[in-house]
Amino acid sequence: MPDTEVWTIGRLLNWTTEYLAGRGSTSARLDTELLLAEACGCERIELYTTFDTPASDATRLTFRELVQRRAEGMPVAHLLGRRDFYSLTFHVTPAVLIPRPETELLVVTLLDLVSTRDGQGGAAASKLRIADVGTGSGILAVCAARHIASASVTAIDISDAALEVARRNAREHEVADRIDFFESDLFDSVPATEPYDFILSNPPYVAENETELLSPEVRDYEPREALFAGPTGVEVIERLVPQAAERLAAGGALLLEISPMIEDRVAALFDGDAAWQRQATIKDLAGLPRVVVARKT
Repeated sequence: MPDTEVWTIGRLLNWTTEYLAGRGSTSARLDTELLLAEACGCERIELYTTFDTPASDATRLTFRELVQRRAEGMPVAHLLGRRDFYSLTFHVTPAVLIPRPETELLVVTLLDLVSTRDGQGGAAASKLRIADVGTGSGILAVCAARHIASASVTAIDISDAALEVARRNAREHEVADRIDFFESDLFDSVPATEPYDFILSNPPYVAENETELLSPEVRDYEPREALFAGPTGVEVIERLVPQAAERLAAGGALLLEISPMIEDRVAALFDGDAAWQRQATIKDLAGLPRVVVARKT
């Protein structure tokens, strides 16, 4: 029999949530809300104020196309072209990693360290020099510039396509005038000028043999060069640690996002190097080691 029931906003939400859950989405309701809000041209909260409103044919067509691509595995952030991070919205493309909530811990840690430094009579935050190595979409560089008034930020990435996304985000958040962008493999092509007070990095840290552990939407849609470090997962960090020691001011700090699987190997890199004093390994909301902090001695 033909379906004579009207396709309201609420019916679309409920039916699609079940549909996406049946195709492996672990966030089916959120995915559905984001895609339907995009199709309707409204905010997510507005969906529930129009729950009983029939969806237009144009909305249903746009929504159907988005849902089909999501069911095939394409990340929602790629479908929308954006992702929220630390209360800001960032443009994303397949050239960059999709921002993740765990990485917000790097921003929180940086701001805590800056606050402590100022409270102890250190250099004023307005004079801080900060580098973001492997900036990707620019989330760390932009957040640092937004939340630390007048801080000077250097954003580095080996990918020119990623830097284009980062520059766009810096312009959108009105901090482009305080961020210098460099296409470089770590610090290789970055001029050595004044030392940095903080170096941040969310480097590639997935080992090549962990490919099958990744979800298909990560493995098949996000840039491999931003995910995989090499056979052990610490290859990029092994190169970054000595370079960071050369670029940091005395007492400056390196903040690294890591995988819990490589915590011991990363700790050993610092513990075996007299240039460093490892401060802490900070756990994420799941209780897993996520951010390593080390100071240059």
